[in-house]
Amino acid sequence: MRRSYSAIGAVAFAFLLILLIAPASFGQSSAGASIRVALKGHDPVAYFTEKRPVRGAPDISYDWDGARYLFSSTKHRSAFVADPDRYAPRYGGYCAGGLSLGRKAEADPELWKVVDGKLYVFASTRAKETLETDPAGTIERGSRNWKRLK
Repeated sequence: MRRSYSAIGAVAFAFLLILLIAPASFGQSSAGASIRVALKGHDPVAYFTEKRPVRGAPDISYDWDGARYLFSSTKHRSAFVADPDRYAPRYGGYCAGGLSLGRKAEADPELWKVVDGKLYVFASTRAKETLETDPAGTIERGSRNWKRLK
């Protein structure tokens, strides 16, 4: 009978230990992942200055509007901080074509277009074609849906 009590005690102790340790480890892993890196780490200012996507550096970052932006230089970060609305991608860097259809999808920073001085990114070439064929309609629908889906 002693063996069964000690086996039950060992199982209970292990279960209690798991209950105590698991929440702490889950808390640690989710704390660092709470902010989304916009543009998959590409520098938003580079689309305007270099006319192409450029990878940012994790140690040159700025958190704005619920997302973390990475920059390829401190000069680019300073420009962004001075006027984030000028450089930040529309719709938080989500796919402009998808938002025009009422869907929030992560965009590919290599698929992009600047329209009227604003940066738009897309999840696919087909989504980009949506903006190219009907820029005003796509932007209007995307902006309306963004208010709801943000």
